[in-house]
Amino acid sequence: MKPTVLSDFLALRLNLESSEPTYRQLYRVLQQAILSGQLPIGTQLPPSRTLAKELGVARNTVTHVYSQLAVEGYVTSTIGSGTYVADTAPEKNIGATRRKLGTETPTPSSPRKLSKRGERLVEMAGASKRQWEAFVPGVPDVTQFPAKIWNRLLSKHWRRPKPELLTYAHGGGHMPLRRTLADYLGTARSVRCRPEQIIITTGIHQSLHLIAQLLSDAGDTAWVEDPCYWGARNVLIACGLQTVPVEIDNEGMNPSAEQLKTPPRFMFLSPSHQYPLGNVMSLARRRLLLEYAKHGGSWIIEDDYDSEFRYGSRPLASLQGLDNEGQVLYVGTFSKILFPGLRLGYLVVPEALVDHFATGLSELYREGQLMLQAVLTDFIAEGYFTSHIRRMRLLYGERRTLLIDAIRKNFGDKLSVSGSDAGLHLILRLPDSVDDQALSESALSWGIVARPLSRYYSSAQNAQRGLLLGYACVPNDTIAPAFDKLATLITERLP
Repeated sequence: MKPTVLSDFLALRLNLESSEPTYRQLYRVLQQAILSGQLPIGTQLPPSRTLAKELGVARNTVTHVYSQLAVEGYVTSTIGSGTYVADTAPEKNIGATRRKLGTETPTPSSPRKLSKRGERLVEMAGASKRQWEAFVPGVPDVTQFPAKIWNRLLSKHWRRPKPELLTYAHGGGHMPLRRTLADYLGTARSVRCRPEQIIITTGIHQSLHLIAQLLSDAGDTAWVEDPCYWGARNVLIACGLQTVPVEIDNEGMNPSAEQLKTPPRFMFLSPSHQYPLGNVMSLARRRLLLEYAKHGGSWIIEDDYDSEFRYGSRPLASLQGLDNEGQVLYVGTFSKILFPGLRLGYLVVPEALVDHFATGLSELYREGQLMLQAVLTDFIAEGYFTSHIRRMRLLYGERRTLLIDAIRKNFGDKLSVSGSDAGLHLILRLPDSVDDQALSESALSWGIVARPLSRYYSSAQNAQRGLLLGYACVPNDTIAPAFDKLATLITERLP
């Protein structure tokens, strides 16, 4: 391409009125022309002064672009001889490498695609794009979070930030937070631990990933409740574990005689408030599984889901508090109590695993967020945490009652409600003849999120029908009108 032709080529592609800086436009056009071959190898670019004059731009603009292209290897420049398009064609380099290695030209392969594990993960994904509408389950009312108090505590730390709060975390998290949490969990949840046993994570997903990486190998088995929280199941699968669905009855996880013949590596349980059904594991079943894990060498992962929000009774004691053998790993999160975007959770590990998990956390994730951990420490220590829980428990209790009243108004006793004693959602049971997944899709088109219960089961054959209806993030005056719309869709499908 001759210099005059190049100038015309560039002038047609530059927009001096654009908000994009001229040097960025010129760099991008020249870069693409070189990569596409429109500027062949060896082409001499016009002198910077000449090109600047022809384009009507500052000479410094052209000089800067030429320098950047030279640094990145697109052109070579020699004082006195000019600037030329460099030889960066991949064919020559690849050919030389093949000859050196003695390899033949490979046959064309199919386009890159996901791994089998990746395909399965995407296929089974349950995360929703909608996280704030009627009736999204598991989402707190973040508008009620005491932002002014949090901001005041945050500002206090930022006025004179300590260097140790601005670097990587190491050793399991901010020790003052771990001490504060140990006191809180011991009082509120009967968890028995020292501060050193608490590992601060970004939530249950990271806690499970860390557990799987340190305590299992690919192909190990993990019992999961059926139905089960899809996120936990998918994390375990992504770590190479074989998940085994175990039926839930009124007393919690109920392994069959056949399943009991082969102890798993892990048992994933939510004994205080099973997700999604809301069942509470009986003391007898807790003791049975602890004894079985002891003799079978299994680890129990206890997910303390929504335990703070019980209506009509105090929060239940943890299963971890019954563990005398160091076989329970207890996981929790602040996402439901405070706000999901906080991304802070915790993992309580047995004494023998403290150093291993602190090392694994730092090695795998290079943790930080120490400033947020320091703010949360103050938030808990100064009493705002328990005060917020009490206030939200009252609010969510009101919304739970409003939703149940709306269900009764539309259906009376025709449809039953379960799982409403605790947490942030309830289950509206449906007849087996109703396709809850199709119903959920129809509701979504009306702007209502009602997740199908059957999606939480491992197989369609054993799945029960119903809708998970979250009420925590739905304003009081919106609950009844939103459910009336949903009731219309449900009524159309009832036998």
